[in-house]
Amino acid sequence: MKLINQLSKETGIPIATIRFYEKSGLIKGEKKPGVTTNNYLYYGDDVVEKLRFIQMAKAVGFTLSEIKEVIDAWYLKKISRKAQMDVLELKLVQIEEKIQELKAMKRQIMTCIKNIAAR
Repeated sequence: MKLINQLSKETGIPIATIRFYEKSGLIKGEKKPGVTTNNYLYYGDDVVEKLRFIQMAKAVGFTLSEIKEVIDAWYLKKISRKAQMDVLELKLVQIEEKIQELKAMKRQIMTCIKNIAAR
């Protein structure tokens, strides 16, 4: 079991971010049984793995709300392979749509630049 500062050092995630994830319901700390003199929360190795999952998911474009929907099922292997593939394929579609939007924005900006240059 680790305290939040140890968890932060091990994962490289700032303490404030870990607290935010906890308030968002993505991870959960536990109080030590029998200890009533402080409000310290302790985190197990499962939380380290969840934090790494969150980092990976964010790095490939998942939002925290999307991560929250699947983290427990995915982490506990309660989501089928097909469901995992569906989640990832949906994200690919969303990324492709975003790419098309950005390309359209780029074309509009280039048109504006050409119009301004032609004056």
